[in-house]
Amino acid sequence: MGAGFGMARGTIGTVTEAAADHYTVKTELGEIYTVHFSVNTRILKQPPGGGGPRRGQGAGQGQGEGSDPEQAPMRTPPQAIKATDIKVGDVIAANGEVDTAAKSVGAVFILLIDPERAKEMRAMEAAFGKTWLAGRVTAINEVKVSLEGGPDRAPHSFVADENTTFRRRREPITLADVQVGDMVRVEGAVKDGTFVASSVVVMVPPPNGPRSGSGGQGEGPGGQGSGQPPLPPQ
Repeated sequence: MGAGFGMARGTIGTVTEAAADHYTVKTELGEIYTVHFSVNTRILKQPPGGGGPRRGQGAGQGQGEGSDPEQAPMRTPPQAIKATDIKVGDVIAANGEVDTAAKSVGAVFILLIDPERAKEMRAMEAAFGKTWLAGRVTAINEVKVSLEGGPDRAPHSFVADENTTFRRRREPITLADVQVGDMVRVEGAVKDGTFVASSVVVMVPPPNGPRSGSGGQGEGPGGQGSGQPPLPPQ
């Protein structure tokens, strides 16, 4: 599923209505979506801790950083539940056909997010722009790098200084190696109104393309192919 709110082929949000054939959800961006389901929709419950294999650790986890899934410890898989097990106030992720104009999703599967995991996701999203950034590089002007994407899908920027580290996968690189179009994950802090990066990771999909659940929107969460960056992992 990946780890973030605002999926490209679906949505994630808090249930505000639970009906016989649909849920109404409010996303972290404040948008209201209708999630339609049927007897063919797989409805699952995420186990405590998130479930599934844990990919790479640190900044690259869940972001197509190429950690070896064979070495990742397996966790409890999601379990099938009934549609009526999902209640108002729950956080769900729905994947399927999206009608952005109608703000609806014809769900292929729905995942009930573990409450602790949902809490972590909200906390991490609240920290976006304060302690981390993610997005596609749109411009590089000396030490200033402009991005587009992230949970709010808006323009952002950061500056690098002599203490900023850069890497692609596990390889150290420099700012000169970062290119327009790269997807990056940035750690840092805001100083005098400017986000100063302490570390920058250029996210690279595995050689055979994004793996399911490896975090790839274009390369990034849940193999969504949108070009939008993932949210941070657990």
